[in-house]
Amino acid sequence: MTKGLASSVMMVRPIAFRYNEQTATNNHYQKLLSQLSSDEVQGRALDEFDGLVALLRSHNIEVIVVQDTLEEDTPDSIFPNNWISFHDDGRVGWYPMFAENRRLERRKEILTLLKEQHQFLISEVVDFSHYESDGCFLEGTGSMLLDRVNKIAYAAQSLRTDARVLEGFCRSFGFKSVTFKSYQTVDSERLPIYHTNVMLSLGDDFAVLCADTIDDLAERKYLIECLKESGKEVIFITEDQKHRFAGNVMPVVNKSGEKFLVMSRTAHQSLNPEQIKQIEKHCLILSTPLDTIEACGGGSARCMMAELFLPKNAQTK
Repeated sequence: MTKGLASSVMMVRPIAFRYNEQTATNNHYQKLLSQLSSDEVQGRALDEFDGLVALLRSHNIEVIVVQDTLEEDTPDSIFPNNWISFHDDGRVGWYPMFAENRRLERRKEILTLLKEQHQFLISEVVDFSHYESDGCFLEGTGSMLLDRVNKIAYAAQSLRTDARVLEGFCRSFGFKSVTFKSYQTVDSERLPIYHTNVMLSLGDDFAVLCADTIDDLAERKYLIECLKESGKEVIFITEDQKHRFAGNVMPVVNKSGEKFLVMSRTAHQSLNPEQIKQIEKHCLILSTPLDTIEACGGGSARCMMAELFLPKNAQTK
């Protein structure tokens, strides 16, 4: 087993997926698909979700699917990695969210399901959600890229990634932070990228990085040095490829130790042959269409998976 990669993931099956107006204020990847009815958007998103689940399971990766409910208005429930993280010491991170309707995604019954139906061990919930009352946010592994082997949390500071909450996470979980500012061009203006995981992905021995989003060259150089010093080959993508979600990709490992990089079809098609060759030195690429989810939700494959590093009861191993 590769210590830094998950072989199990949790995914939330949507029941009322749609364009979320509350997140669109600073998620510039979202698009309103006005030509589709709400039922059509939900139906297409559901097909794309089920396709990704089937792809992962066909490669012997465990997927725990949680069904969303209609009890609350949670259009972005398909992206659970923003409100929760799971750790190999049995602890769970519980995060403060920018959009009020996304805070409703935090459901304690999901933890009960993981413990009782799937025999995961949960020792403690480390709850950072109280920072919401101060207007401070840290949206899980959207805000932070966690190198769990070297205990480094990489984070692009933004309205959704607050330095104070990040340091609180690092103190609680024993990480050190590497922070920087990352930008994208919106209507000819450079604006902060809302989530780090659209421009950076970490494998155990490689990283996918859109370095061009870091306008401060000293910060850019330092980040690249940190990645290389931790033993990672840096695979560079362009800002256009980043916009096509080539940075929002997630490495996983299956029960046999085979490693994969999971991404959308759009992301895969944006890569050039040399980049594909670089990635395939480390792992195989798995891709599937996620067009509707990417357009309405402004997130892609990486956002849809919460890595399950929790230990399991001994009798279930």
